[in-house]
Amino acid sequence: MTEFTRRGVLHGAASLAALQATGAFAQGLPLPSSPVALNIIDVAGNLQLTQASIERFARENPKLISRVNFSRAPSPELPAKLKAQQQANRVDLDLVLTGPGAMSDGIQQGLWIDVWKSYPSQLPKAEEVYHEQALMMQRNFGQNEGVAVVYSPSGPLFEYIPARLKTVPKTAAELLAYVKANPKRFTYARPLNSGPGWTFLQGMPYILGDKDPSDPMNGWDKTWAYLKELGTGIDYYPGGTAATMKELGEGTRDVIVSTLGWDINPRVLGIVPKEAEVFALENTHWIPDTQFMCIPKGVPEAKVAVILALMSFMLKPEPQAATYDKGYFYPGPAVKGVTLAMAPQESRDVIKEFGRAHYDELIAKLPTRPPLTPERLVAAFRRWDQEIGVGHGAPQ
Repeated sequence: MTEFTRRGVLHGAASLAALQATGAFAQGLPLPSSPVALNIIDVAGNLQLTQASIERFARENPKLISRVNFSRAPSPELPAKLKAQQQANRVDLDLVLTGPGAMSDGIQQGLWIDVWKSYPSQLPKAEEVYHEQALMMQRNFGQNEGVAVVYSPSGPLFEYIPARLKTVPKTAAELLAYVKANPKRFTYARPLNSGPGWTFLQGMPYILGDKDPSDPMNGWDKTWAYLKELGTGIDYYPGGTAATMKELGEGTRDVIVSTLGWDINPRVLGIVPKEAEVFALENTHWIPDTQFMCIPKGVPEAKVAVILALMSFMLKPEPQAATYDKGYFYPGPAVKGVTLAMAPQESRDVIKEFGRAHYDELIAKLPTRPPLTPERLVAAFRRWDQEIGVGHGAPQ
């Protein structure tokens, strides 16, 4: 998901004094006596939404931050790398920007500092800043470790080229029939490393009416059977979402799994034709996606204090409004009261041209369900790799 990197445009100023006035530094870790360098790694494409704001915070707080080093890596690679650093007592990653994959693994393996529990006075109160859906994700998914920074109802949606798909499937059965009748014309990315793949995997139990959508090991009999049958018409599962978008744009695929943001942004960038359309199947429930800021265990306290200040800044209205971006994680903001009218003009222009008029109605109409708990999500990813992805390009 890191192929579509770009920066938002921010206006105005938010100084260190303004942060202090909010109580962000009241009671807790002392700030460093000299500025620190921060190493930030992104495994979710999040810098597309937040890098300009992070750089701005650093620029306006030279007494806290000397420089910021950004890096990117595939989500599946991070937990093992971080675990090895912690075991060697040489952690060189100070802040992780992550989606559900590495977030879940990190909680399972005890990689993250429980910032909400350990430093409550240095972060805003979650119930006071987050909107209802983001608060649900924070409590059920981010738990004490992750700080939600962006939110999207996400998916699952299906994107297609109208000239190549004359009859749009309305039900799961119709989609299966289409895929079997048109082999190699449909695919989706490995769920562990794909927002659309992630929402598709968790959304199918609701669409199919499975016994217990919250239990992938004992309640997804219909889903696992359906995904196996669907796989008979799929030649391989790409390792990331960007590859599916490229194949749709080039004509290799006629239909792919998508989300709100992945529909809008690749059309903005010209990777997918502007005329592409989307559909949702009957019984669709939104499986929201949220990206989090996490501090690995082993980061020095002086740096933790600075990162907590940065986290608090990132939850303010102006950095949040910048997350509308070019539709990548539509809508984007995780906090209350941040509207498109507050976003940079570039974002407003993009959404006006490439957004879809029916999205707001669809967001309001379709029910929202929380994703799997981290431990169950890890189990679902593992089972998909072993039973569905095996032999189709996904690692075993």
